[in-house]
Amino acid sequence: MKKNTRMKFLRLSLSLAVLAACSCSISANTDMPSGFPTIGKINKFDKRLDKLIDSDAKIEVIASGFVWTEGPAWNKKGGFLVFSDIPRNVVMKWSPVDGLSEYLKPSGYTGVVDYGREPGSNGLVYDAKGRLTLCEHGDRRVAVVTQDGGKRTLADNYQGKRFNSPNDLVYHSNGNLYFTDPIYGLPNRAEDSRRELDFCGVYLRRTDGEVVLLTKDFKRPNGIALSPDERTLYVAQSDNDAPIWRSYPVRDDGTLGKGKLFFNAKKFKKDGIGNPDGMTVDKQGNLWATGPAGVYVFSPKGDLLGRIEMGEHASNCAWGDDGSTLYMTVDMFVCRVRTKSVGLGF
Repeated sequence: MKKNTRMKFLRLSLSLAVLAACSCSISANTDMPSGFPTIGKINKFDKRLDKLIDSDAKIEVIASGFVWTEGPAWNKKGGFLVFSDIPRNVVMKWSPVDGLSEYLKPSGYTGVVDYGREPGSNGLVYDAKGRLTLCEHGDRRVAVVTQDGGKRTLADNYQGKRFNSPNDLVYHSNGNLYFTDPIYGLPNRAEDSRRELDFCGVYLRRTDGEVVLLTKDFKRPNGIALSPDERTLYVAQSDNDAPIWRSYPVRDDGTLGKGKLFFNAKKFKKDGIGNPDGMTVDKQGNLWATGPAGVYVFSPKGDLLGRIEMGEHASNCAWGDDGSTLYMTVDMFVCRVRTKSVGLGF
């Protein structure tokens, strides 16, 4: 059997196993249900990882059969996970009680002409009011789902020019919103005739609606996160030539000071597929960030402690359940792993 054929067969087999497990979990309680297939391993680089996650922790595949998953976010009030399937232009919902269902469609593109391979929503996050906020590729905006129905545009341009394709986002406790804007959602990417900005920016959207360009340092900005004290902003770059994370001091007015290299993953590109992408932070300030070959676990100072390796392309991660479960979007899968840590916001 050829390698590609064998891989497709294994993926199909795993998808069927996940579907079977999901059907059994519908009547389960909210505890961590058993019966889900497991993949991958935990790779320890530093003994400090033992305080955050067990070396034999199980990586469960809780849902499968998607095209490309992204943007996981946990709804605390409802006790469920939402995530984007970008090519299908849909936000999906997974509940440990009710299983898998469609949550929002269309999620990121409402036009009538074809809009390429990735028209849907990407990064998702809930605001302080519990409203889902989305980075929308096709509609080229950041929007919020209002509580009484419909969406409201939060930002769709900088100085009158439309964004490329907002990718990922994070709220400050004061309501300010930070987000990245690479070109991955444009049908022809950097060469797309619809492109209006000749750079990929990192932005701040203030509560009064003002949009501030923070930096053009990145060729391909992607994931974004704030430290627990909100004095440091982390930004990932998904670029094969410069797969890095940078950190920036956050000034009192929300703008950024001079950034510095947080971690360079170039030498790890050989380990597996992927680039620095989505990320999240725990209460201790450790950064959990998708990158080549899995999800990297960094200390607040940028020391690599370990890596959660699924053997597939990891795109993003978020905390859920009681805050100690890390949910991960991984190519066609959605996975989770129990940790000893607690995510920021729980």
